[in-house]
Amino acid sequence: MQLRTTILLTTCLLNLAALAQTFNLRKENDSLYWVNDWRLPYPVYQFQTGDVDGDGSEDAMVGVVKSTRFYPEKARRLFIFKQVNGKARPLWLGSRLGGTLEDFRFIDGRIRALESTTDSLYVVTDYRWSGFGMEFDHFIVKGTDKSTALKYFSQ
Repeated sequence: MQLRTTILLTTCLLNLAALAQTFNLRKENDSLYWVNDWRLPYPVYQFQTGDVDGDGSEDAMVGVVKSTRFYPEKARRLFIFKQVNGKARPLWLGSRLGGTLEDFRFIDGRIRALESTTDSLYVVTDYRWSGFGMEFDHFIVKGTDKSTALKYFSQ
């Protein structure tokens, strides 16, 4: 009975420790940041936390400016991190969502993105976690000017 109580108590303490884990963003200079222990050698334009993948634990969403292998022009990207054994580890290092990412925020378990399109219009889109990355959920507004898109994005 004592062993079972000890195992149960240990499990509860580990679960509480996992829930208590938080993320912090530290700026070393304009192009070097740290998410906890993870080095980000890029400019950062946005940092938010929330449960992106719905597992009950906090994730970190970091907006970085960088090029990628398939998109060589520097642009805004979205990185998502999890806590693994007390350390920040990538859950998803996104090259693109849909359009050109201008900004994002976490709302109602989804990532809301303000994006520009190739025809110089704007969309506001909600994305949700799909098991490997972000998946289109629905448009909030599409094919509009920037000021209208910003109003919808900010709601």
